[in-house]
Amino acid sequence: VQLQASGGGLVQTGGSLRLACAASGSGSNTRFMGWFRQAPGKEREFVATINWSSGFTYYSDSVTGRFTISRDRAKNTVYLQMNSLKLEDTAVYYCARSTGIVGLARISTNYATWGQGTQVTVSS
Repeated sequence: VQLQASGGGLVQTGGSLRLACAASGSGSNTRFMGWFRQAPGKEREFVATINWSSGFTYYSDSVTGRFTISRDRAKNTVYLQMNSLKLEDTAVYYCARSTGIVGLARISTNYATWGQGTQVTVSS
């Protein structure tokens, strides 16, 4: 399975962007699809994830109420709708696929397949 992320760009504070991540190849054992981000000089952090079967979602505290993760199983695609963007949302955003979760779904080591990343820059 390969992941291709798209939709990043430059936006002003308070604006919106929608990221997409399309999975190619056999994805029949996908359990979760998630988004992580990494800002310059910082460690990669969890943003959101979605249970591929049930659609149940989990978010980090910093994006709850502003970001929405969703999926289209027919298209093997996961989305991240980002509203009310802040300067601190600036980062490279990565999508990731998990075939099984040990412990918490927010832990990055649960995700074995990663996309190439897409840059999101929020300006004032």
